[in-house]
Amino acid sequence: MTTLTAPRRTRGGGRAARQALRAAPDHQMLPGLNNKLPRCEVMDEEQVRKLDDASMSILEEVGVVFRDDIALEDWRKAGAKVVGETVYLDREMVRELIATIPSDFTYHARNPANNIPLGGKRSMFVPMTGAPFLRDLDDVRRNPTLDDLAMFHKLAHMSPALHSSAHHIVEPYDHPISQRHLRITYSSMKYSDKTFMGMTTSPKNAEDVLDMCDILFGEGFIDDHPVVTGNCNGNSPLVWDETMLGAMRAFCRRNQPVLCSPFVLGGANTPASMVPSVAQLNAEALSALAYTQVIRKGAPAIYGHYLSTVSMKSGAPMAGTPEISLMNFMIGQMARFYGVPWRTSNTLGGAKTFDAQAGYESATTLSSVIHAGANYIWHSAGWNEAGMHCSVAKFIVDAEQCAMAYRMAEGPRWDDFDEALAAVRDVGPGGHYLGHPHTQENFQRAFFMPELFDNNSIEQWVAEGSVEITERALGVARKMLREYEEPKLDEAVNEALLDYIARRELEIPAADALNQEY
Repeated sequence: MTTLTAPRRTRGGGRAARQALRAAPDHQMLPGLNNKLPRCEVMDEEQVRKLDDASMSILEEVGVVFRDDIALEDWRKAGAKVVGETVYLDREMVRELIATIPSDFTYHARNPANNIPLGGKRSMFVPMTGAPFLRDLDDVRRNPTLDDLAMFHKLAHMSPALHSSAHHIVEPYDHPISQRHLRITYSSMKYSDKTFMGMTTSPKNAEDVLDMCDILFGEGFIDDHPVVTGNCNGNSPLVWDETMLGAMRAFCRRNQPVLCSPFVLGGANTPASMVPSVAQLNAEALSALAYTQVIRKGAPAIYGHYLSTVSMKSGAPMAGTPEISLMNFMIGQMARFYGVPWRTSNTLGGAKTFDAQAGYESATTLSSVIHAGANYIWHSAGWNEAGMHCSVAKFIVDAEQCAMAYRMAEGPRWDDFDEALAAVRDVGPGGHYLGHPHTQENFQRAFFMPELFDNNSIEQWVAEGSVEITERALGVARKMLREYEEPKLDEAVNEALLDYIARRELEIPAADALNQEY
């Protein structure tokens, strides 16, 4: 395999050794991306400060609703003005609080070789989550199961450019909703040794995730080492609710990063104008980022968002539009202005199948988030139908696209410059390079060769069965699953995790309506 393998880290060892390595499947994770591309910045300094001032004015004059008694009391103690459920935040207080957020940190994985630095120019790709349906290995749209979730965690584990196994890539409908978070977390831990995400569907669910992390990493380890990511969505416009705030407190108290994510449907829950929409989103994100530091100063936190625009014809969310790209560029500038890492969404598609629309939407989004300099690049594989399903075929192709973006963001390589120039002298006018030793040594690393794109002649393509990309990707997925080797958990740790799940499932009634968090 070519695109689904990690580039070789060294050039030594002799030609025979390198050829042997090239012949063997290699699913080793790529290091966290060090994005060397220039950032696309669409605002000048004056415009950045104008947007900052507008957001701070919203916080001071309009306020943000915190529908949570604990959060309201926390804000009162911190010195904020609280009227009912509305918190009015002074800009200097906000600046002082967000200044204590680390500008970078390192995620610690079960396998230390898969640790990921994040922040500044360091980025990571994370698969999609939350799909209530999947398109399976036969490209059939149906309800997912725990086995389907395990399949996606295995594919994430084997995709070099994906740096996380996420959490509920698909919703496992064959398990009770109230207990589902336990099985989802175990699946993330069992089938991959990369970092992962933790469920924030209730404060107690978040605590369960953190308890399981204590078992996996050893009690107390997570208090000084980020290992898992929580996502806390805001209710735009300008509302944070009890569920998200309670989960945020659980993660921050244990020093685990949270994504502070306003949920933007441009034109529906923000103004029908791009720049004011970013001003509102920025105010929402800042209010949550500041609250993470009220909970625990120095806790890692990530400026988050989910961006879509709404069709004025149907009210449906759209992906891959020009405004979404421009907003990503603007949000990247604002996050850098505040000195905090930031999250975005990647390879989004609204198409109902893995068709040309899905490809165009996803490629547009991927290009913009790479050039925007995003750090935590979520929903990087599988997303289609506005997140209603995760497609196996698209998951595989998206992962390869992330590998291609990774290669581009590494920038030009200069390490063989002198050798290649010497080859020009050797070959001279009118010759070719195919047989030259430099070509033989470098042909695989010189130019990315996508496995999932067909670049053969039409005659060869027809002779090989006229296989289109969906069928080709599903074939690769089946091959990967046949080759999958589970990164075994320590036996004692595995037993402790299963004991914890069994105990909590006895304590959580499967049909208790109070526990229907989804």
